[in-house]
Amino acid sequence: MKRFLLNQRLVEERLPAGTVMLDVIRRHRGLTGTKDVCREGDCGACQVLLGKRPAGGLRYQAVNACLLPLGAVADGHVVTIEGLNGERLNPIQQALVDNGAIQCGYCTPGLVMALTGFFLNSLTSDEHAATDAVAGNLCRCTGYAGIKRAIKQLCRQFDLSGSPMERRIEDLVHWQILPTYFLTVKETLAALPPYQEKIPPDAVLVAGGTDLFVQKPSWLQAQPLNFQPASEGGIRHGSGDCFIEAATTIEQLRTSPVFQQWFPSVARDFELICSAPVRARATVGGNLANASPIGDLAVFFLALDARLVIASAAGRRTVVLKDFFQGYKKTDLQPGEQVLEILFDTAAAQSFSYEKVSKRTHLDIAGVNSAMSIEHAGRRIIKAHLAAGGIAPVPFYLAATSAYLQGKAITAATVLEAVDIAQGEIAPISDSRGSAGYKRLLLRQLMFAHFLKLFPDTIYWKQLHAR
Repeated sequence: MKRFLLNQRLVEERLPAGTVMLDVIRRHRGLTGTKDVCREGDCGACQVLLGKRPAGGLRYQAVNACLLPLGAVADGHVVTIEGLNGERLNPIQQALVDNGAIQCGYCTPGLVMALTGFFLNSLTSDEHAATDAVAGNLCRCTGYAGIKRAIKQLCRQFDLSGSPMERRIEDLVHWQILPTYFLTVKETLAALPPYQEKIPPDAVLVAGGTDLFVQKPSWLQAQPLNFQPASEGGIRHGSGDCFIEAATTIEQLRTSPVFQQWFPSVARDFELICSAPVRARATVGGNLANASPIGDLAVFFLALDARLVIASAAGRRTVVLKDFFQGYKKTDLQPGEQVLEILFDTAAAQSFSYEKVSKRTHLDIAGVNSAMSIEHAGRRIIKAHLAAGGIAPVPFYLAATSAYLQGKAITAATVLEAVDIAQGEIAPISDSRGSAGYKRLLLRQLMFAHFLKLFPDTIYWKQLHAR
C-alpha cells in the first residue's frame, strides 16, 4: 500500500509500485487535466508537482508523471493542475491567456505546472531560466512568442530575489500562485507515520528511472522495486578529489556551486541534456549504469579519468570508469552491486571542454558528443584525456589519442596528428543519427573545437582548416 497526499486529499493505493503516476492520476483517480501524450518525458503535457520533505523541510519539483513510479511518491505530495485551480485563474494561468499563449489548451496544464515549479525553485526571476523550465512544453501550435511574452510578464511581476527559499511557499500563496492549503502541507506530511516496506534482496534498484520507465514500463510493474533515496548535498571535495553521490541528479550537478568552481560552463552545457523535469530526477549513477553509447555524463566523466566506488553486501571496490563499460549496454556491475559514488582528481579540470552535436540543439540525444581535459604547463601537455560517444558500442575513452597527447607541445600539428590517431581508434556505425562517415567528421570537428576553445591564443582555425 502506497500512501501520499494528492492535492488536498490523503490517498492510499494498492497498485504495483512500478505503476506510473500518470495512470494513477488519470485512470484510478479521474484527474484528467494531466494529459497522456508521449510517455517518454519529452512533451511535458503530463507534468505534476512532487513535494518531498528533505531534512525536515518541504521541496517541490515539476516532474513528468509518465516517468514517475508510484513507489517514489510515498509520503509525498503530488499536485495536479486540479490542485492549483481555484474559482478564478491564478496569475500564471491569467498571463498565458492575456499573452495569447493558449490555443487548443491541451498543452496548457503542463505549462502551468512547469512555471509553478520554476517559481517554487528559482532563486531569481530570470527569464532564461524560466524559459528553460518550460523547454519541453513549448507549444508549437500556439507559437513560442506568446509563451515567452507570458514568461517575461510573470518574471517582471514577481521578484523572486526578495523571496528566500524558506519563505517561498508563503510568498507564492500571498501572490495567489499557490492555493492556501499549501501552507499546511508540511505539517500534514510530518504527521504521517514513517513509511516502511520490506524489500526483497533481488529487488530492482530505481533512482530516477527516467530511462527505465521508457524502456521497460510493463516489466517494472511486475518486479519488486527498491527506490533509492534522493541525494542531499551529494557533491563534496577534499584531498584533491571531487566526490559525487550516485543519487545526485543532473540538475543538482548542473546548478551546484561546488561543481561550477571547476566547470564554469556546466550550467549552460547541461541544459543540452534533456528537459528540466527529467534533469530533476535523472541521476548521475543511473546515467553511467545505463551504459548508453551516447551517455552525456559518461563521456563527461570519462574525460576526467573518473573512478566509481561500487558497493555490495561484501564491501566496496573502486573501478576506473574507462574499465567499467564492457560492451553494448554491459558494465562491470556484478549481481548485488550498485554504484555508490563517482570521484575524479580536480586537477583534470584545469582545462576542460565538453561538446555535443544532435539533430536539434535542445531536448535531443547526441549524434556525437565529446569531452577533453588537458593538464598543461605553459604550452606543453602534461596529461590528456579524451572521450566520445556515438562512435563505438560504449561510451569510448580514446586511449591511444590521449597517450599520444601526453608530453606534446600545444600546436596545430599536434592537434592534426591527434585527429588522425582518433580516426583509427573509433568504429562508428550508420544509424538514424547519421552515417558512419558523418560521425567521423563530427568527432574531427569536435576535437578542433576543444582545442580552439581551450587554447585560443595558440591554435587558430585557419591552421586546422588548411588540411
